[in-house]
Amino acid sequence: QVQLVESGGGLVQPGGSLRLSCAASGIIFSRYRMGWYRQAPGKQRELVAHITSGTSTNYADSVKGRFTISRDNGKNTVYLQMNSLKPEDTAVYFCNAVSVAVSANYWGQGTQVTVSS
Repeated sequence: QVQLVESGGGLVQPGGSLRLSCAASGIIFSRYRMGWYRQAPGKQRELVAHITSGTSTNYADSVKGRFTISRDNGKNTVYLQMNSLKPEDTAVYFCNAVSVAVSANYWGQGTQVTVSS
């Protein structure tokens, strides 16, 4: 079965950093566009960043310059390095895997990130 398992979330002070990881199994990882989304209570899920199989990246305007998405195909893992965190970044962060070739779209269970003093 396909699994995307996020880790690395937690409580951090404003201005701090966290690194999220998403380990994938059951897919040919290198062929998928990987992404991070987030959802705060009462709000819609929004794209944070994604990275293609060719390592091209895209970021939401709200996180540009602060967050970095990367992938390690040898470990079947995608990362989100989050720096200069703000209270507005507080949300559940979800890992996403998309393949246009096989019309596949998978989601992880999410990991909580809380930015607070």
